[in-house]
Amino acid sequence: MLIVSNINVFYGDLQALWDISMHVDKGEIVVLLGSNGSGKSTTLRALHGLMQPSSGKIEFMGERIDRLPPFKIVEKGLSHVPEGKRLFPFFTVLENLKIGAYTKEAREKLGDTLEWVFQLFPILKERKDQQASTLSGGEQQMLAIGRALMSRPKLLTLDEPSFGLAPKVVSKMFQVIEELNNQSVSILLVEQNIHFALKIAHRGYVIENGRITLSGSGKELLENDYIKKAYLGL
Repeated sequence: MLIVSNINVFYGDLQALWDISMHVDKGEIVVLLGSNGSGKSTTLRALHGLMQPSSGKIEFMGERIDRLPPFKIVEKGLSHVPEGKRLFPFFTVLENLKIGAYTKEAREKLGDTLEWVFQLFPILKERKDQQASTLSGGEQQMLAIGRALMSRPKLLTLDEPSFGLAPKVVSKMFQVIEELNNQSVSILLVEQNIHFALKIAHRGYVIENGRITLSGSGKELLENDYIKKAYLGL
């Protein structure tokens, strides 16, 4: 579905990504691991047209997208849940969800998609007339994911979905990610909760100082001595 080939990304004169190559196949959960400042979020920003690579290319569903504006990339079927949720705090839950369905295809399926999101997150249906700012942290994260799903993505990217959540809510969040994948949504996950992420991932990449340094299946990375020492403290 997604092929990233040797992209380099700069912030002004400062290079942030160096020859990044990776791919996500249909039906996969792929996790991108790394410490703060390693280049994870920059990679996602490049995928979604928020930053343009200086070289290399990004292809989605056989079409080059690295020169497209963000709204066109969403129309192609690639949606993003940013770190920090980025909700409209004084809009209701329902209003936030409807904002996610702005493409023509999504508007045509608005009712069906809302029901799908409410089945995944029943609490959002209960809270649909509440302002987003009144929700708990976990509920806000569910709303952020729900809003991204309203565009009916083929591939969903999630940036630190478990950040700041209570352990019980984190477990629920990863269950939801697995359920989405079971319902034919491919997932690219950026996550610092490495143990949980690798347990559900088909494959993973490790990014350090803007470079991919390691890749393998979720199981291989979970058992890798370097990962255990550097990221799991074992």
